[in-house]
Amino acid sequence: MAEITAALVKELREKTGAGMMDCKKALNEAAGDLEAAVDWLRKKGLAAAAKKAGRVAAEGLVGAAVEGNRGALVEVNSETDFVSRNDKFQGLVSTLAGLALQANGDVAALAASAFPGTGRTAGEEVTQLVATIGENISLRRSAALSVSNGVVAAYVHSPVAAGLGKIGVLVAVESTGDKAKLEAFGKQVAMHIAAARPDALHIADVDASNLERERAVLVEQARASGKPEAIIEKMVEGRIRKYYEEVVLHEQVWVLDGETKVRAAIEAAAKDAGAPVTVTGFVRFVLGEGIEKEQGDFAAEVAATLGR
Repeated sequence: MAEITAALVKELREKTGAGMMDCKKALNEAAGDLEAAVDWLRKKGLAAAAKKAGRVAAEGLVGAAVEGNRGALVEVNSETDFVSRNDKFQGLVSTLAGLALQANGDVAALAASAFPGTGRTAGEEVTQLVATIGENISLRRSAALSVSNGVVAAYVHSPVAAGLGKIGVLVAVESTGDKAKLEAFGKQVAMHIAAARPDALHIADVDASNLERERAVLVEQARASGKPEAIIEKMVEGRIRKYYEEVVLHEQVWVLDGETKVRAAIEAAAKDAGAPVTVTGFVRFVLGEGIEKEQGDFAAEVAATLGR
């Protein structure tokens, strides 16, 4: 059994929003297994379902760049939000986003790319800015999408400058239809993804382990109703359909009207563009997603609760 430390209780609380004592009990029940403890809390109704855990804020910017039928995203982190408002930092992120197009989203290739007008690589330019600004800066990740025919659309939520913000989305739309209409629709889909946070494009793309885990939780929740197994099975299947509506892009309700499914919006876009339309991929970057920052006061609170 893993030791139930203050840090482990803190991490579980941040993932689930459950109370500290409930988190401690869940970890004891799960023999210190963090993910099993998350499921225990959900089964007891003590934690809301979360598609992804650990989204603790970190500073910096997400940058987006689109050129023709290609698009790229980068995330560059800094220690403070103050740096993200620095013109030099913004210029760095913007240039890195453009270079990511050439590197096809490969972060190692991006770091090795020549940084324009400096004689340095992109990685060396990041190091140079660290020395200039006096704060740690890191090129964290990059991604790219492309299509043979159609458009790659980008959306940056609440931009601080052109193509720079804290949430960035790319969407690949394959079609031979009217380019201007495809670009407008692609932007709408990107905005939808920024708000609705899908995990998968189609039902078939849903991660099998995530689905199995979700089903196990739903079965336990349904059994708590005391109904017969045959009824429980139907209840679970209905809730799985709801799960797909939460995590699968094509099954989600289109945020622009709050009524139709995204797949219906794609069909309507095809009629408008004059040719079949297929959304072939998407990427969504949220600044600091999965990065945990020190929270000394809260850790002390947890330690005190545990009597450590």
